[in-house]
Amino acid sequence: MRRTVYTEDQEAFRASAREFIDRTVRPRAEEMIRSHGIPREVWREAGRQGLLGLSIPEEFGGSGAADYRFNAVLAEEQARLSAAVASCMGIHSDVCPPYLTAHGTREQQQRWLPGIATGELIIAIAMTEPSGGSDLAALRTTAVRDGADWVLSGSKTFITNGHSCDLVIVAARTDPSKGAKGITLFVLEAGMSGFTKGEPLDKVGQDEADTCELFFDAVRVPDSHRLGEEGRGFISMMEHLTQERVGSAVTNTAHAAQILSETLDYTKERQAFGQPIGTFQHNKFRLAELVTTIDVTQAFVDQCVLEHSQGQLSAVDAAKAKWWSAQVQGEVLDACVQLYGGYGFMNEYRVARAWRDARVTRIWAGSNEIMKEIIGRDLGLG
Repeated sequence: MRRTVYTEDQEAFRASAREFIDRTVRPRAEEMIRSHGIPREVWREAGRQGLLGLSIPEEFGGSGAADYRFNAVLAEEQARLSAAVASCMGIHSDVCPPYLTAHGTREQQQRWLPGIATGELIIAIAMTEPSGGSDLAALRTTAVRDGADWVLSGSKTFITNGHSCDLVIVAARTDPSKGAKGITLFVLEAGMSGFTKGEPLDKVGQDEADTCELFFDAVRVPDSHRLGEEGRGFISMMEHLTQERVGSAVTNTAHAAQILSETLDYTKERQAFGQPIGTFQHNKFRLAELVTTIDVTQAFVDQCVLEHSQGQLSAVDAAKAKWWSAQVQGEVLDACVQLYGGYGFMNEYRVARAWRDARVTRIWAGSNEIMKEIIGRDLGLG
């Protein structure tokens, strides 16, 4: 299917991003799986190539690319290699910087954005809690005023980049009486007294991601680390989740499309009963269904990317793109595993790892059930 959403400049950027991934990241793919993390030198090389500062203004070391389509192109290329790499780098370069550019003071921007752009400072965002899941308004981590500082206590879990992060944006309750309006954001630095990290969690998939728990034991946080206005943290998170969710849709679709392409090649080569397995009618029809499903999904996601680049994408359409693409990704990759037969269940095959990696996309950035709730409310269903 011919895609028209991207300009010549963006396609040229795609070629540059793909070259970086093939030269720097792909050769270390197995190492990253074994070590459960992306090496620091890979982060720094990505920074030198200008791939971590697309959302950061030039005055703070970024490229100042105002058009979101550059972010989407990069996310697609990362996802074609690994869903986990796309997640880690996406959180760092696509999800977190907009919080600082939109809500940070000039001093905060000068202090942190240049290091994020170069890859010297790895950043994460901590919303989810052990007891809360998708219910962000019910978070229990607290920040209590103490003179000119705040004392922050609680814990977060399932934090991508958590084990390696130098900075983390933390949502904490600052006024228990105000519900969602009593939540404030803070930026914590690794090494602050009382801020500790758990070991990388033992996940079903996404082995390259250093996902972990974070613990805050009466961490003293200067008010200069408060991000945005007191009590507006929940509103800020809801505003920025639109970009996170369309980004998820971009990576979901690209990841599934890449593995489907590799599976199609496999069915042309793998022989059974004296002929390629792709020529059997059932497999041929199944592949036709899968390719069509990906093409239809890609068309909708591309339209969402275009609208977001123009500042017009609604939170409801972002929710549609997120849940639909995650569902399609799961269905496509499950079918790909089936087409590989027993080999599809072996971790040494990319299709098996991709299948495992994809499962979490129906849970994170708001579960698919939450996405349907958002859509249903927009339909006037309460």
